[in-house]
Amino acid sequence: MKRRIILLAALFFAFLFSRAQNILQSPEYIKALTLQWKGERFPDGRPKVPDALLERLKNITLEEAWAELIELGYPNQYEGDWNHIHEGDSLVMTGRAVTAQFIPTRPDLDSQVRAQGKIEGHDYKRATTSWAIKTLVEGDIYVGDTYLKPNLGTLIGSNLGNGVYARTHRGIICYGNVRDMEDLRKIEGFNGWIKGSDPSYMRQTMLISINAPIRIGHATVLPGDAVLAKTDGVLFIPAHLVEHIVLTGEVTELFDIFGQERIKEKKYTAGEIDSKWSDDIKKDFRAWAKAYKGKMSMSKEDLDKYLETRNF
Repeated sequence: MKRRIILLAALFFAFLFSRAQNILQSPEYIKALTLQWKGERFPDGRPKVPDALLERLKNITLEEAWAELIELGYPNQYEGDWNHIHEGDSLVMTGRAVTAQFIPTRPDLDSQVRAQGKIEGHDYKRATTSWAIKTLVEGDIYVGDTYLKPNLGTLIGSNLGNGVYARTHRGIICYGNVRDMEDLRKIEGFNGWIKGSDPSYMRQTMLISINAPIRIGHATVLPGDAVLAKTDGVLFIPAHLVEHIVLTGEVTELFDIFGQERIKEKKYTAGEIDSKWSDDIKKDFRAWAKAYKGKMSMSKEDLDKYLETRNF
């Protein structure tokens, strides 16, 4: 009887662990979150937005990208009011989001998280803040929510900052604080969009999930979102919309170049260019674009397809 009870208890606890909430979310779960993405994926399930698109995204302004996102029904993708590890007037960083959610430490839950972390192969004896870093690959941006905790909850210091950069050649977005600012500034090429800094290390905050949906201020972020971080703010763009956002921004820039040229030539007034274009202006733009000798980020075939979708 005693042996039977022990066996039943063992089976019960095995069942509990098998049903435990994953810390690192499964590829199947991430695919379900991002069903509208039809392209290549990473082994972890995240959409693999092409590097070439991320490079082109750098040239799109926050205003152009967010305006189109709002038009498409995504008004909750922007967060502003950041500090930067390296300050500057023309900061820009793009990459693919790896998300990490932190909450206030609670001993019983921390024990369960570490037990689950051991099952998943994380270094369960170390601070959980390092667990997400080993999942990062080239082109990723570590996006962490530490809920603006002012102290004893910093996301990274110089050691983890070096770890992030070594894997990604990118930086971090932290809805909270970091530490070791002097040494973080010494990491060439690394940057972070942060809410502040504090000299304490994380001891009252614990990781609860990797690659689950998280909130960054006013924005909702999914794993694999394309991050557009500029001096004045950060946009999190759903992977399936990145190509559209980039192309729309690039075409808008062409519209501006054409319009300003025609205004200077006094062919059209500023009012005509700044309102809904007439059929004659649209026809003129198509002819101008066909003969355009400047650098275009998109192909002329992509431009034609875009204009057709807009009944140009």
